Amino acid sequence: MHPFSPRTGIRTTLRGSNNNMNQQFDQLINSFLSNKVGIAPAFLSQALSTGLRQNIAHLQQSGQMKASGIGNGEKDLQQITRTDKICWLSKTSENVFELEFLEHAEDFIAYLNRTCYAGINASEFHYAVYEKGSYYKRHKDQFKNNNSRKYSLVAYLNENWLAEDGGGLQLYDHENTEPILPHAQSAVLFKSDETEHAVLVANRSRLSISGWLKRV
Repeated sequence: MHPFSPRTGIRTTLRGSNNNMNQQFDQLINSFLSNKVGIAPAFLSQALSTGLRQNIAHLQQSGQMKASGIGNGEKDLQQITRTDKICWLSKTSENVFELEFLEHAEDFIAYLNRTCYAGINASEFHYAVYEKGSYYKRHKDQFKNNNSRKYSLVAYLNENWLAEDGGGLQLYDHENTEPILPHAQSAVLFKSDETEHAVLVANRSRLSISGWLKRV
């Protein structure tokens, strides 16, 4: 049995899940099951998206956004593969929006495990900033020496994003050949070990939270 499938063969929604949050969870899960990529346009509330965007601005101003790596502890010092900057989210943070996001992610994982028997028992997330001209070349999210990452979850924080702003999430070997634009409040879900993807060159500052749902 596939770990992302219900035991009956048809995913069913739990009773009492007709509130907005569970509707967004269902939309993300159901679109993943149908298309191998899940998309929910309002995964985050507007207030949470705005608060996280403001927190990224503070992290940038205080110099806490750092050049990212390309592997398990491996740095891309020449920034050939990727040119974004990141800062890891922490449950010990004093920022209320960061803590709210982590709680929201935990709620989604619990819902995913209850409805799809996914077996996720850990997660990790970081802020990502792609300044104008930044990109991330084609890759998979799974490490060669560690297969704990099962699903990639990306939440976007960009208001009024247009196609000409670039920075789209390009998926490869997938029916949808158009890049997914990083609109505020939206989220994308895909398999970490299967889905090759890239972040296309951003023509203005692009903000997101990227993370992984894990089995450890």
